[in-house]
Amino acid sequence: MNVEKRGLWIGREWFRRITHLKRRTKILLGIVLVLFVCFWFCLQQPLFHSPTSYVIEDNKGELLGATIATDGQWRFPFNDSVPEKFKECIITFEDKRFYYHPGVDVLAMARAMRQNFNSSKTVSGGSTLTMQVIRLSRNKNRNIIQKLIESIQAVRLEVACSKSEILALYASNAPFGTNIVGLDAAAWRYYGRSADKLSWGEMAALAVLPNAPALVYPGKNKTALLRKRNALLDKLLAQQKIDAATHELAMLEPLPDEPKSLPQLAPHLLQRFKQENKKGNATLIQTTINGNMQNNVARIVDQYQHIYKGNGIKNACALVLDVESGNTLAYVGNVYHPENADLQSHVDVIRAPRSPGSALKPLLYACMLNDGLLLPQTLIPDIPTQIGGYTPQNFDREYDGAVPASQALSRSLNVPAVRMLRDYKYPRFYDVLKKVGITTLNRPADNYGLSLILGGCEVTSWELAGVYAGMARALNHAKKNKGKISAADFHSPVYIKKGEQPGNSSKAQINYLDPVSIWYMFQAMEEVMRPGEEGLWKQFSSSQRIAWKTGTSFGFRDAWAVGVTPRFVIAVWVGNTNGEGRPGLIGVQTAAPIMFDILRTLPASPWFAEPGEYIKTVVCRQTGFRANMDCTDTDTLNAPAAGVNAPLCPYHSIIHLDQTSQYRVTEDCVSPSAMIHKSWFMLPPVMEWYYKRRHLDYKPVPAFKSGCDVVAGHKPMELIYPEPNAKIYVPTEISGDKGKTIFTAAHQKAEGKIFWHLDNDYIGTTTHFHQMALSPAAGKHTITLVDESGERLTSVFEILEKDDK
Repeated sequence: MNVEKRGLWIGREWFRRITHLKRRTKILLGIVLVLFVCFWFCLQQPLFHSPTSYVIEDNKGELLGATIATDGQWRFPFNDSVPEKFKECIITFEDKRFYYHPGVDVLAMARAMRQNFNSSKTVSGGSTLTMQVIRLSRNKNRNIIQKLIESIQAVRLEVACSKSEILALYASNAPFGTNIVGLDAAAWRYYGRSADKLSWGEMAALAVLPNAPALVYPGKNKTALLRKRNALLDKLLAQQKIDAATHELAMLEPLPDEPKSLPQLAPHLLQRFKQENKKGNATLIQTTINGNMQNNVARIVDQYQHIYKGNGIKNACALVLDVESGNTLAYVGNVYHPENADLQSHVDVIRAPRSPGSALKPLLYACMLNDGLLLPQTLIPDIPTQIGGYTPQNFDREYDGAVPASQALSRSLNVPAVRMLRDYKYPRFYDVLKKVGITTLNRPADNYGLSLILGGCEVTSWELAGVYAGMARALNHAKKNKGKISAADFHSPVYIKKGEQPGNSSKAQINYLDPVSIWYMFQAMEEVMRPGEEGLWKQFSSSQRIAWKTGTSFGFRDAWAVGVTPRFVIAVWVGNTNGEGRPGLIGVQTAAPIMFDILRTLPASPWFAEPGEYIKTVVCRQTGFRANMDCTDTDTLNAPAAGVNAPLCPYHSIIHLDQTSQYRVTEDCVSPSAMIHKSWFMLPPVMEWYYKRRHLDYKPVPAFKSGCDVVAGHKPMELIYPEPNAKIYVPTEISGDKGKTIFTAAHQKAEGKIFWHLDNDYIGTTTHFHQMALSPAAGKHTITLVDESGERLTSVFEILEKDDK
């Protein structure tokens, strides 16, 4: 007979037997069944449903902070781990037969009834710990009926739970005086440390509180509490649960006084956890925070804020991430002085979108290297630039003429960065930012335009640090990934220990970055000039290497410093949460010192290994471009794979000189056999005009010899400002007079003359320094420049009316 048939047979047999039972017996069985069902389902689920505090711990389980529960009680979440000292104390004091009764202690009940009868009042309850758990969960007015219900439910609880689980329920929900519920909250509020670190005297004092929680009240009832505690210690000694020396020391320990404040070591992370888990059940988490590091970083931020507040700079935040895991090791969302409302300490700046200033420039540099649009030392024009109506300027308002791309990054020059973004295309860069994890770009790319690279967007410290951690992680994994970058290397930071790893679980590879480009990016960032004494870091072997970048937003509202090592990412922001700008609020002056002080507290690590997946590329030593046939001074570079398609050098060409090498000649005036052919580094006039002021070794191309025709296509002069088709608004001077526009030009000949014409009317001549202050009427105009050799340059511009601005 198979199992199914046997089951049907048994069912029919029982049904047959029941139908033959007498009516009275059937009723009795029904009653028993109903009572059993009521008994089985008599416990509410869950047993306790009171709100609990939000609690966060560091990566070693130490308390970082907690909030009060919504009902005004300090009630920590359920903890299934009960210290052995508390178990011994509470069982000895409340329920000595706890491990032997089924939830109700008949002997204790009988003793209580006898004592109450003899005293004509209630002096003993006779409740077991299990019954007290039920009473705490029901919170009903006590009488004989309620006591009977508690007894039944206590027995049911013993069926459902082990003795250890019942003790844990009691320890987590027992009242400990004032608005403190649960052993964990009581230990921190009365003694300032976790329950497992309490002494016998401290634990005994807490164990007697649930029996009469009103005993602990600042300045009241201490005598009664002391008597109860010492009586418990005497019992523990009598039962040989503590020795005489321990007993003597415990008797001398002081009683708790006023409740202590709980630690507030990461208040903004606690606030974040609370906000992100409003609908969740978990109100206690173990974070990835390193407790010692958190304290160090908070101390450093607070020290510098104390200095900066004299300049009206009130706020600062700092974030430290572990590169490999993305774990948050330190989270200081702001200075924390809640007693000073003016500081707005409650604002978590780590999550606040702020202008990044120049902090995104390294990513653009790496993207362009990856695409082969430039090489690390490629010269980038650094000259007055106007693109549409946008006129970027360097921080020092000076120009280099031309600067290597790596130096443009390390010096954080704005004009080269804008020109680089123009070549890369800002919609592409906008897409890259979104792909690497920037979620705060909530407007179309056209709304940001080229200002995207100079802080025209908003990012958070959280996401910015995550992007740099992703690039460092990708470089660390270069060998494992065979020179490719996995999309999984870019994910958001995490702060919950053993939590589900967020971000990208895809095995796909990305094509907008590569390890070699990232390595060159970090090399350039390492050359950023460090502030103060850190500027001499290379002179000391103990100095840590770090790739870092600062940022300063428009109006001096935000100062940034982001640093990367193979193990850590540090992100620091300094400013005012209300957006107020302050003079001197500059990344290198305010955020960088904080970052380097944090760096000194971190363990050192070897530098990034150079990735081996590169292509040997011949480059021109002077210009950094891929060498063309006219480049004679070359070098070999380990370039990204796309470097083989990088642009050829446009600034080296063969020129023809006479026998003295002082003049250029053409075949119209000198026989080719009498010429000296020489490779020459030759910049366009505007670039040359600024470049030679900073490079005294630069040799301008020789002038053409008298009688020799100028080579077609050669431009000896350029108009620096305004650019063709520029639209110019000229403000009114303080005096009320109309302002003037400064027109600027450059000529390759140092002593060359330029004759200026406005709308075909001659307006003046300049020599050496070519500038002309003009005040054209509103409307379109034509500026014409003519040099001594008859070379002519014409450009159209428009002066705007005041209402057209």
